Order: sequence, then C-alpha cells, then structure tokens
Amino acid sequence: MHSPIAVIGGAGRTGVIITRRLLEQGHRVRVVSRDPERAVLPPAVEKHRADVRYADSLGDALRGCSGVVFTVEPGTADSGPHSPETTVYDGVRNVLAVVADGGRRPHVVLVSQIFVTRREHPMNAYGRLLDWRLRGEDEVRASGLPYTVVRPSWLTDSDVAGARVRLEQHDRGNGWVSRKSVAEACVQSLRLPAARGRTYELYNEPGKEPTDWGPLFDRLLPDRVPAYLGPVH
Repeated sequence: MHSPIAVIGGAGRTGVIITRRLLEQGHRVRVVSRDPERAVLPPAVEKHRADVRYADSLGDALRGCSGVVFTVEPGTADSGPHSPETTVYDGVRNVLAVVADGGRRPHVVLVSQIFVTRREHPMNAYGRLLDWRLRGEDEVRASGLPYTVVRPSWLTDSDVAGARVRLEQHDRGNGWVSRKSVAEACVQSLRLPAARGRTYELYNEPGKEPTDWGPLFDRLLPDRVPAYLGPVH
C-alpha cells in the first residue's frame, strides 16, 4: 500500500477539508492532532494523537510518510505553550527533525499566512506571530526537503470573494480566500512538481475555480533558500 500523507492539525477547520480532499484523491491520510477525536472524520483516516510542541510524541505519527501538511493554529500568547514561537517555530523544527530522522524525504507543505514580512503590522503584537511564522517558513526552506510554503490571505468559510484562485509572491497583496481553496492548494502542491521549492500567497477573486493548477504554479519563481538562519532575536 502506498505511503500515507500526514495532516498535522488535521482536526482543525482547514485541516479537515485538506484531509477529505486527500482521501478523495485516493491517498492514505493520517490526521495528527492533540485531539483527533474532536473532528468528524471519515472512517478511512488514521488518527494519531501527538503534539508538535513535543518532538518525542511525533515519531509514530510521521513514520513512513511521503508527505506532510502542517496546518497548526499558532496561538497568540507572548510566551509558553500557546505562543507562536512554540507552535509554528519550535513545532515546525520538531516536525522537520523527526521526518529527517526517519531517513525519508517527504514533501512538506507548510500553511503560513500573508503579511509575515510586515513586522509593523498590528497582528505582530500577538506573541510576535508574524516573526515566528516567517522563522518557521525559513526553517522549511533551509531543510533540504522538498517543500511548498502556502500563505493564505484572510480566511473565509465560503466563496464570498469568488472561486477563482490568484497566486502571488513577495507578500505585497491583501484579500480573502476560502478554506476550500487553501485545502485544494495544499493537495495540488503535493501533486504537482512545479509547486516544489516555491512560496506563494493565495487569494480568491470573482470567477470559476481552477480545474488545472499547473499553469498557476508554472508562473511562480523558485525561492532563494537562506544559507544560514542566524540567531533568533
């Protein structure tokens, strides 16, 4: 049987949609969550109780995976277990360390957000959320693993902004995107080689949803991978 794809945060609102789409595509899916029972998931899903904040809880959940989607709520505390530093920086590092230890090279799709390069934005007052998200992104880019970083714009539960998808780079835009489009972006990023080594922002606009994501990814420029991340300040 083919190797599973782990959806870390797969019991969350966006994670459940990602999980269902992967199953529809014929993948084995492992939902990795602190509380995998809190979501109604299809019976075919493998459920693993684990916490990205503690690397020793992740081994069984990530063993043998061909892909990993990281979609974890960051928290907003200034410090401690519910801070962005702990969840979306240390958490990302723990996941990367565990999958590297396993000897495999899974494709890692990191769900981040827009505005991570705008340190002056008011959102950064909540536990330096934007700073730590960007640091987590940089860890993925420097990991040597195949990866894609998806930066959704402001999330909605419907196609209120439209169903067409627009991809951008360099974190200059603003707008809205449905969780459904974010989920599809993650699934397509795992599927299409043109998404590898790319970081992109994701927006909806009026129009029809895409039936072929290949041309969208073909327009993206590859990332410039940081050679040295340096100390955290």
